[in-house]
Amino acid sequence: MTKSQSEKTAAAIVLAAGLGTRMKSAKSKVLHPLAGRPMIQHLLASLGELALDRIAVVVGDGAEDVAEAVAPHPTAVQSEQLGTGHAVLQAEAAMAGLSGDVLILFGGDPLITPETMARLLERRREADDPAVVVLGFRPADPGLYGRLIVDGDGRLEAIVEARDATPEQLAGDLCNSGVMAVDGAVLFELLDKVGNDNAKAEYYLTDIIHLARAAGRAAAVVEALDADELIGVDTRADLARAEAVLQGRLRARAMAGGATLVAPETVFLSHDTVIGRDVTIGPNVVIEPGCRIGDDVTIRPFCHLEGATVASGSIVGPFARLRPGADLGPDVRIGNFVEIKNAQLEAGAKVNHLSYVGDSHVGAKANVGAGTITCNYDGFAKHRTEIGAGAFIGSNTALVAPVRVGDGAIVGAGSVVSKDVEADALAVTRAPQKQADGWAAKFRAKNKKS
Repeated sequence: MTKSQSEKTAAAIVLAAGLGTRMKSAKSKVLHPLAGRPMIQHLLASLGELALDRIAVVVGDGAEDVAEAVAPHPTAVQSEQLGTGHAVLQAEAAMAGLSGDVLILFGGDPLITPETMARLLERRREADDPAVVVLGFRPADPGLYGRLIVDGDGRLEAIVEARDATPEQLAGDLCNSGVMAVDGAVLFELLDKVGNDNAKAEYYLTDIIHLARAAGRAAAVVEALDADELIGVDTRADLARAEAVLQGRLRARAMAGGATLVAPETVFLSHDTVIGRDVTIGPNVVIEPGCRIGDDVTIRPFCHLEGATVASGSIVGPFARLRPGADLGPDVRIGNFVEIKNAQLEAGAKVNHLSYVGDSHVGAKANVGAGTITCNYDGFAKHRTEIGAGAFIGSNTALVAPVRVGDGAIVGAGSVVSKDVEADALAVTRAPQKQADGWAAKFRAKNKKS
């Protein structure tokens, strides 16, 4: 939805002041990551697709880490935990001057899609002009969720908590998610009338339903098309469920874009993973944030990528690790048990076996033999290794940085190279081989007698 679809303005208030005690964590609940970024940033990214006029986040006292994570959106502080209605009231100053609609969401509900939020706003703007539109859903186990009571015309009559519901009401499975779209012209007027005469002495946001109806305004329901959108994260188990749902979305998007995931349920992607067409990803691959994978790439099983770029036609793995700054050009080959870190490999370069290449530049069509390492750290600082185009590095070579191997040069197997090698030269630091004829037979005979 864009502003052009409606003349009215719209805003959102995200409630993120909960203590999250059931997470058993020193970290704020909404900062726990899903697919590589804090869950509240997923929700804010979805809100960002709606072209809202403003977004405010209600945080707890001392939650500077949350305020930093949601910047540049403003925050309002709920110093005392006095209920959801009280929390929304804290954002009144941030909503000053707004004449349009207000979405109210929860930072612990990160999976709501922009499409669902747009449906809430569209329903709020229909001809019957409901003051409040509540997002309902039908979970597999309604359990202790509050029930939405609707009349024959589908208008919302009440929200009844499970503990207060009759058996007939409990038999219904349309449940309250807590997410709403409210007419901004009356939101805070309604909230000012909410009392706290209840067992918890809290101000409940849901009380605005009967207050709106008492004032002659309608209330309505929009039902989520997928109950998984309303997974609320309160525990580590909830976090795992939300991760599973989000991974399913990311895998589906990758396959719809032309990638083959051989065993999709074993591939883990990040929120910002970019995957081209005709990419094949084998089983048990993990792709952390900051990765871009070009067309016609093959990622073989058991690879781990983070902050890496892989250009078209390259093959990675199996059992390879690409760390931040790994930048593979077209048609590069990275083989089994190879680790690349902060290194650029030009077109056609090969590092096929049991090697570490860090803080390096490897020229086009260079070949790095098995067991080669770039010794980039001296205990205090990192240093770079330069390997020229077409160079050949023999197996079991240690390149002691800073060092440069020129274009077309060859380094003999088993060498320790600590000085620059000129282009087209041969560098060998291997010690001369010595041979004592017959020594092995004498050694065996001696030890057999003893």
